[in-house]
Amino acid sequence: MSRQLFFFDQPRRFVVGTVGQPGERVFFLQAVDQGRVVSVALEKSQVSVLAERLEQLLDEVSSRDGFEFPDAVSPDTEPLESPIDEEFRVAAMGLAYDSETGLIVIEAQAPGESAEEAESTLLEETDEGPDALRVRLAHQAAAEFIERARRVISAGRPPCPLCNQPLDPAGHVCPRSNGYRRSVRLGSGD
Repeated sequence: MSRQLFFFDQPRRFVVGTVGQPGERVFFLQAVDQGRVVSVALEKSQVSVLAERLEQLLDEVSSRDGFEFPDAVSPDTEPLESPIDEEFRVAAMGLAYDSETGLIVIEAQAPGESAEEAESTLLEETDEGPDALRVRLAHQAAAEFIERARRVISAGRPPCPLCNQPLDPAGHVCPRSNGYRRSVRLGSGD
């Protein structure tokens, strides 16, 4: 299948954001530059893993190359840009460091026809395979992405103090209370 690769080299914006209310949010990666807006949907857990792995990569680069992170990172706090048209839902992600340019490469890829196809095309220059969004970022932009991702993730429903599962506004059935409905409510101070 012919592959559509959305490529952004140090875009004006590369952010994660959501649409919807906590508990029903849809997460998006969005790259914006020179009049182009590309949005791909993904799961909250994928955002979390991407931020963690990106931080690990930056730590490795920092210790190896002597790069120092700024003390204060001011992430983009603006909403996602419209239109938010989902190009695809992310099935696989890749992360790499281009030592020649000093840029970080992030790729989010649509599902392939097979698992082997998806693995063989991730971060590869090929005309065949699943669609992908590939972004190259400077260290500062990557650090800003990490900070925003953490804020977006934490803006969801607070966790239950007993089981750590997200609380619904009406409370929830906590597995640690043997199936009894625990009246833990948002903002109740319990």
